[in-house]
Amino acid sequence: MTRSSSGSPPEKPDLGKLRFTAVTRKTRADFEGLFEAPGGPKYCWCMAWRPLPGRREQVQHAELKRAMMALVEAGTPVGILAELDGKTVGWCSVAPRQTYRKLSPQQDDGETGIWSIVCFYVPRALRGSGLAVALLDAAIDHAFAKGARTIEAYPVDEASPSYRFMGFRDMFDARGFHEIGMAGSRRHVMRLER
Repeated sequence: MTRSSSGSPPEKPDLGKLRFTAVTRKTRADFEGLFEAPGGPKYCWCMAWRPLPGRREQVQHAELKRAMMALVEAGTPVGILAELDGKTVGWCSVAPRQTYRKLSPQQDDGETGIWSIVCFYVPRALRGSGLAVALLDAAIDHAFAKGARTIEAYPVDEASPSYRFMGFRDMFDARGFHEIGMAGSRRHVMRLER
């Protein structure tokens, strides 16, 4: 985003021009570019909620990237990207719940047709622009188009000191998600059915 010469804040992006695409072998380079850009989440590669071999605290960043790229190469759904004016500008992790590790204590692994939304990444310059909400809407559409019967999410309240990358409860409330419990002391377990 450009700043005007007067030092005023950047212009709001035209979110009507956003395009959303699934992360696949074909879009892998766009995904890597977003995560490896300055400020990008290359420290986690959105593997916090995905199964990893060994102890999590001992896994290096390069190993996290390799694990994520192996999922992409295998054709495992991992999430969607937002593109604006030819540039990848955001990410949402949305995938079948069984591709993640256990996300809440009350999780019933016998349930089928559930997709989970576990993470958003919006670059600092675009925060507050509505991009996270646009990503949520696109993630909902994507999951239902891919056969989800239920979408589950784990957002926090805006005042939460942690897990903010999982989204805020209010934006899920506004889209018709209802709370079914808690995962820990901060994360609300919310669902949307169609």
